[in-house]
Amino acid sequence: MSSASNLQNNPNYPNHPQGQDCHASDVPKTQQNQRDDTDHDASLEHEPLETQTSSTQDEGLYDDAEYDDTEYDDELDDEEVLAFDDEAATVAHSGAQGDALEVSELHTVTQEQAGQRIDKLAADMFTEHSRAQLQDWLKSGNLTVNDHNEKAKYRVKVGDIVRLEAKLEQHGSDQPEDIKLDIIYEDDSVIVINKPVGMVVHPGAGNWSGTLVNGLLYHYPNQAHLPRAGLVHRIDKNTSGLLVIGKTKAAQLELQEQLKDKSVYRHYQCVVAGDAPSLARQRTIDAPIGRHRTQRTKMTVTSTGKTAITHIMKITPLSDTYSLLDVRLETGRTHQIRVHLSHIGHPIIGDDIYGNRQQLRAGLTPEQRQAIQSFPRQALHAYKLGFIHPETGESIELTAPLPQDIVELAHTLSDGSFTI
Repeated sequence: MSSASNLQNNPNYPNHPQGQDCHASDVPKTQQNQRDDTDHDASLEHEPLETQTSSTQDEGLYDDAEYDDTEYDDELDDEEVLAFDDEAATVAHSGAQGDALEVSELHTVTQEQAGQRIDKLAADMFTEHSRAQLQDWLKSGNLTVNDHNEKAKYRVKVGDIVRLEAKLEQHGSDQPEDIKLDIIYEDDSVIVINKPVGMVVHPGAGNWSGTLVNGLLYHYPNQAHLPRAGLVHRIDKNTSGLLVIGKTKAAQLELQEQLKDKSVYRHYQCVVAGDAPSLARQRTIDAPIGRHRTQRTKMTVTSTGKTAITHIMKITPLSDTYSLLDVRLETGRTHQIRVHLSHIGHPIIGDDIYGNRQQLRAGLTPEQRQAIQSFPRQALHAYKLGFIHPETGESIELTAPLPQDIVELAHTLSDGSFTI
């Protein structure tokens, strides 16, 4: 379902005024929710920003026991990781299972990154690789700064070139697999897929098979010749919804540029704990996000984090204490929507990282309480995606209907009044 309307005149376009509140009966069938993972630590959630800073002390690469790569596999910043250009990450897929996977990545140190230790910065830059692996590459010379070997304690400077050249055993990570894909739109340049909940976007530690990339390589073998099989952005394993993939390198690079300059717009629907009046007072959440100081698989609002902006476009009251939101990302930080909504005291239902006790509000019936406590994933769905076609220049807008599990949750919380 695409729309060739002018994006600049579209109410969902990034610079357009925010949408209006709506009621349950006004929610289009195609609306869905997205999930972002925000750090829901009750002790940090409402502290002043200056108390939530990340440690800047000298520290080595984190032990594997402290850093679970499986938490990061498909939860990297869209803008920082996938929106690469000719100087950024490319992966050469070699052929049979067990062959070496060549990794070639290059990053230029920015002003906000300057002063960090190279080992810490490398862990933030190359989150698809384990900290132990990165440490080995620093020692072996596969990971360099300005083409020189540096010790882990080296402090990077603005303009430093961080280069990773290495080979990995594939572990079957790029093997084609006959996985059913829900194709929403396809032509010679792009594919748009409605990812189901539970599917990891790309192979990584603990998820070497059954991923979206494995399915892409089966149905579209030529994707093996593209960096990251043509991925432009990603969503988390337990978030459902729309993803765009480039079928040519030119299309992939153009879409990544659109993502960086914000001409791509992404809307999510989510069920949250919170009443409409409270949510209406916080339509734009502008709060920087960085990795949690001690719990490294979590994100948090912190004054030392990266700029992160989330817009609440529409609020659909489900009851006096729960709402269905239409949320638009302006930036694409790790777990952004989840972190931001948790930070303002309105966590997404089912979010076992950032939701916790605040998901349960007063006045719940036993059935509603059970529905919340047993909901198996964050109630977040990427329901709308808009972009400019990389070849034709046409404005494309696509939607995916709200998944049945979220529909049933909203129905229960609204005492049966919610319909789509």
